[in-house]
Amino acid sequence: MAPGRGQLALGHRGLMKIGIVCPYDLGVPGGVQQIAIELTQRLDDALLIGPGQVSGSVPVQFRSVGRARAVRANRSRAPIAMGPTAWTRTIRAIGEVDLVHVHEPFVPVVGWAALSLPYPTVATFHADPPRWMRRLYTATAVAGAVWLGDAYPTAVSPVAAGGIPHRWRRPVIVPNAIDVSSYQVDVDRVQQRVIFLGRDDPRKGLDVLLRAWPAVMARHPGAELLVLGADRPAVLHGVTFLGRVTEQEKQEMLGSGAIFVAPNKGAESFGLIVAEAMAAGCAVVASDIPAFKYVVGENGVLFPSGDAHALSAELNILLDDRARIESLAGLGRAAVQRFDWTRVISQYMDVYESAIRGHASTIKGQKE
Repeated sequence: MAPGRGQLALGHRGLMKIGIVCPYDLGVPGGVQQIAIELTQRLDDALLIGPGQVSGSVPVQFRSVGRARAVRANRSRAPIAMGPTAWTRTIRAIGEVDLVHVHEPFVPVVGWAALSLPYPTVATFHADPPRWMRRLYTATAVAGAVWLGDAYPTAVSPVAAGGIPHRWRRPVIVPNAIDVSSYQVDVDRVQQRVIFLGRDDPRKGLDVLLRAWPAVMARHPGAELLVLGADRPAVLHGVTFLGRVTEQEKQEMLGSGAIFVAPNKGAESFGLIVAEAMAAGCAVVASDIPAFKYVVGENGVLFPSGDAHALSAELNILLDDRARIESLAGLGRAAVQRFDWTRVISQYMDVYESAIRGHASTIKGQKE
């Protein structure tokens, strides 16, 4: 079996076919979409199901369930498929598989449809649920447990697991994953280059970074800030907006920077881009939200979320200390290995086996 690939036999029938279900538009950049696509690529016999269209350059088996539309949720906008047609298309797209792995199972309607099928099921929770959703989960805990049935739950971090009611089966933590080896660290870096990557949503904290930047420029006039993923008129000296970038451009830009800043204000459950920056050899400066504490730990610099003054102070200290930047970059590169696909894929294999055993036990009990 090739490194980083998943292969699971199902008795005399050979390899198990897995349906990977994502409720979000697979043509729109996002952490859940990225994980679903990359997981499908790393399984020997897997089918990706979800709304939208996957890029033709992505080598996966894919079935679309139709178009998505943006719905405001969790301080952002989620591109999901709605209505009875999406439900029917999801059922039809999944077809005959041996196991369903649904990401964000309670996101309508694709996740709901996937849970309704009588297959062994793994349900992965990605989000840090807002308060109203946590209350809803608690109020409907009994119904939620029934709806999940014998589905085997996982969560991408303790933050994501924290919103799951105790009445439900406790989830196994299987973190998000990246291909660490795809990031090149032995490259020439621009020593005073700072990188930001994220959508221009308020919760991503770009405004916090832009408020902090003038104080950085006052002390380090040679510093530059590259903003990836967002596009605004350049109004601050030393700031360049590059807008949406390709995967290759993202990796190249991360590899060119000395410092990566993640000023997010909350509603994050993991911090995939933070892990990517660590893999790329950047020193990470991140807000102290729980998700980033989980990913970064003591291998980066954390500042109080939303505090532009504290952020500028931390950036100025780092830009004065090249040795510290290099030290944090090395620590981050070593720490992020725990999120490499070669390790995470084996954790999913264990979960799949548990889901199959649990489902078989349920069927046996029903027959008895």
